[in-house]
Amino acid sequence: MFKINLVKMTSIFTLALCAIITSLSANAAGLKPTEITVAYIQQWPTPNRFAQAKMIFDEALGLKVNWVALADGTEMTAAMASGKVQIAYAQGKLPFLAGISGGNDLSMVAIAASYPENDNCILRDDADITRDNAVQLAGRKIAIQVGSITHYRLLKILDHLGVDQSEVEIVAMPDAAASAYALEHGYVVMACASGSALRGMYKSGKPLMTGAELEAIGLKLFDIVTVPTKFATEHPEIVQAFVDVTEASNKHWVKNPGSMQAVIARAAGLSLEDSNRVLQNLDFPPAEEQKSIAWMAGLVPAYIKDLAEFFVEQGQLENSLNSYDRFITTRFLR
Repeated sequence: MFKINLVKMTSIFTLALCAIITSLSANAAGLKPTEITVAYIQQWPTPNRFAQAKMIFDEALGLKVNWVALADGTEMTAAMASGKVQIAYAQGKLPFLAGISGGNDLSMVAIAASYPENDNCILRDDADITRDNAVQLAGRKIAIQVGSITHYRLLKILDHLGVDQSEVEIVAMPDAAASAYALEHGYVVMACASGSALRGMYKSGKPLMTGAELEAIGLKLFDIVTVPTKFATEHPEIVQAFVDVTEASNKHWVKNPGSMQAVIARAAGLSLEDSNRVLQNLDFPPAEEQKSIAWMAGLVPAYIKDLAEFFVEQGQLENSLNSYDRFITTRFLR
């Protein structure tokens, strides 16, 4: 188990301890805040909820850490813009994109979690179509919430499998639940959705491509750690310590999940069974992977730009930037 006293912690928290020791000279001048606020999603069980519950963040950052549960990533952006929140953990990439497109100067500093199986397209069992003969989708109906990231992913999947987008019939649905209903009742041959709606769709069929196959073609699903850029510039040691503790928590989870499960479940307000079920579908890429071209040093900036262009086409964003590189930094990943 982890211990609250950093000096007595196992080597898993060495990086976090180093972050305390290597604080900037500005802190010596008394400019370091005495407390910060971190926004998170309450019922999102992740390894760093263990560190939250055990007050490890407070010790590693050398200040009081207030945690505020918010409903979604849009609220996180608003809270950071108002100065009420200094770090947002597990913000969705779309609220982040909307935030910076709206003029908020935010920085993505880490990947919080990856969940490749949480958004997919399911073919009815009686369709007799697989990824190998996906061209047979031509002339068939596909249910989807138009203008969503699921829609974006569908178009990329069709392109990858050589299916002419103009030859399939997109049936616009108000939400994921409606897409699942259409699939279940045979109104469409395939439906695409995420979350609980997607899980229910597996009763009617199977995925066109697996989550791993989708990741392999660059269609990653992930939440991120974001901060106001000004805060990261003025207090890099605080951001560094936060990222380090989160990384240490993730590593410990991989090595010994049993020692953390009960604490994580309580912190998330979930039953142990429900918490573990969610955790089974989450991946926590190590820092070394996050700062590679497969993530934040290459794919993610390109992915964000591609998403922006899609949402401009859908009329949900006014314009996209030439590059989103300046909003994504790997400096805190080590």
